[in-house]
Amino acid sequence: MRILGIDPGTGKLGFGVLDVQKGSQPKMVDAGVVTTPAHTSLPDRLEDIYDSLSEIIDLTKPEVMAIEKLFFARNVTTAISVAEARGVVELIAKQKGLEIAEYTPLQVKQALTGYGRAEKKQIQEMVKRELGLQQAPKPDDCADALAVALTHFFTTKND
Repeated sequence: MRILGIDPGTGKLGFGVLDVQKGSQPKMVDAGVVTTPAHTSLPDRLEDIYDSLSEIIDLTKPEVMAIEKLFFARNVTTAISVAEARGVVELIAKQKGLEIAEYTPLQVKQALTGYGRAEKKQIQEMVKRELGLQQAPKPDDCADALAVALTHFFTTKND
């Protein structure tokens, strides 16, 4: 199975693609960020995200998209724009025929570390370890997207 993990955002949207085979460790296929220029209108940013993600899906051919659910306690304006980006992500997943799985930050932290209040550094270290990488993926958005993909793998590996 091939999993595309997404850490939604408008300025930076993290993505990570994993190949997983039953009984073996997941392998990273691709990972990175879709970056949209600051001071660009939100509709233009959403179009950039749509086009870039469409290309990533066409190139990597995932079967499932695992998306981090939003959690914002402070900045409502940021939450709204990220929610709109997340809507674009879900739309393209549906258009491309991908199964969609959603995970909260708490679920991601518990899946990777066994502790729901794990620090970002701990998550990055576990991503590095689980994927056998020399160093933690950068930037954080990329590591977060791989963590979401790993969460889907851990959640479904006994199915």
